[in-house]
Amino acid sequence: MGAVAHKVKLYEQVAERLEEAIAAGTLQAGDKLPSVRQLSLRERVSISTVLQAYVHLESLGLIETRPQSGHYVRRRERPQLAEPQVSRPASSATAVSVSALVASVYKSMGDARIVPFGAASPSPELLPTRRLYRELSALTRDTRDRSILYDVLPGCLELRQQLARRSLDWGCALSPEDFITTCGTSEAIHLCLLAVARPGDTIAIESPAYYGTLQAIEALGLRALEIPCCPRNGMQMEALEAALTRRRIAAVLMVPSFSNPVGSCMPDVRRQRLVNLLAAHDVPLIEDDIYGDLHFGPERPRTCKAFDTRGNVMLCGSFSKTLAPGFRVGYVAPGRFRERVELLKFSNSVATATLPQYAIARFLQSGGYDRHLRALRRRLAAQVERMASAVAEFFPAGTRVTRPTGGVLLWVEMPQQVDSLVLHAKALEAGISIAPGPIFSARMDTYRHCFRLSCGHPWTPRIEAAMSTLGALARGLV
Repeated sequence: MGAVAHKVKLYEQVAERLEEAIAAGTLQAGDKLPSVRQLSLRERVSISTVLQAYVHLESLGLIETRPQSGHYVRRRERPQLAEPQVSRPASSATAVSVSALVASVYKSMGDARIVPFGAASPSPELLPTRRLYRELSALTRDTRDRSILYDVLPGCLELRQQLARRSLDWGCALSPEDFITTCGTSEAIHLCLLAVARPGDTIAIESPAYYGTLQAIEALGLRALEIPCCPRNGMQMEALEAALTRRRIAAVLMVPSFSNPVGSCMPDVRRQRLVNLLAAHDVPLIEDDIYGDLHFGPERPRTCKAFDTRGNVMLCGSFSKTLAPGFRVGYVAPGRFRERVELLKFSNSVATATLPQYAIARFLQSGGYDRHLRALRRRLAAQVERMASAVAEFFPAGTRVTRPTGGVLLWVEMPQQVDSLVLHAKALEAGISIAPGPIFSARMDTYRHCFRLSCGHPWTPRIEAAMSTLGALARGLV
């Protein structure tokens, strides 16, 4: 089946070349850009195309327009807020009961009238939606009856072949047979937990941790042991090693690359140490790599799986944060637990939806995914910068914010007297959603003065106004 060519709008091509010049330092802060007419002649495009490109770059916060003067590369000057401190969770394992609170918070995230600072995914306008729809349309013609049948385990071969090729970028050399496709990363993690733990077992996790992780642990009757984390480098190895010597831990579940909610990225030397430490204790690592492709730097972080020589790392991921959240196409490379995970997958959901798997496989095969990722990463990096600037400008003195090098999230630590659950309620009344800190811990009295802020939507006057309002509400609680 032939791939459909990806059609990029002309103004996007012009804007992309200027973005690359700014990123490379060829164009620096304060530099004046060519006039609309000059750039039109140089690029051999219409004046309206250049105007669209400049409007696009201005929406990204990369350039600014000065009346009667022209267009300039924007100066990115803002107060540098301190980073949040290393977390200090309780050292004992605990049962989890966060689902009721999460459900009450989550209801607001799907309301189009609400400014969605609580949802941890890119805006639909940043995703290749039309291209994926075309792939789906072509597939319904090309595959006919095949597209409505169950996709036999371990899942779409074409997709698993593309995953195997991409695993080289992750530092691995996996084969298509190493992968099982799943209904998103959530199912992949759920299957891994089922494969290695039993009710009552303890799972070591980051603190703060993604509320979906906590919900999975709660649903399976497991206990959570929260390990201290650095907002820049992730889980503290000394704390994990001490925990492993004190008690039996069934598995470690973590997000090494751009963790949710903090955005930390574990350095390679720590990943190597982590993999070796867990292998020595015969404790499996469930690695959630859902944000790995969203790095802002030139190179993708290597997965922990890249350091695994014993099949002890169960690598989970999906395309929910980069292509299509609603497609629910994920995968797991479960190492030595593969047979068990495949049996559980069949009993849990039989198969992953057929058409979305094939559509994503074709998109990857065409080369469109890499081009899309380059543009998406630039957009997200600019949005994270603008949102961090807004936190510095609008929030009360003493506020701290993370400095992620990838992903779509900021973790905001406010003065102790600001209760994020109260802020959440007041923000909802003002038409704004946030993800309050208590939903990111098994102990719901933790992180009361913190919240997670999504940077997944392009900067607009509406977003700026919402940040100003949110900051004013927080200042009113000091």
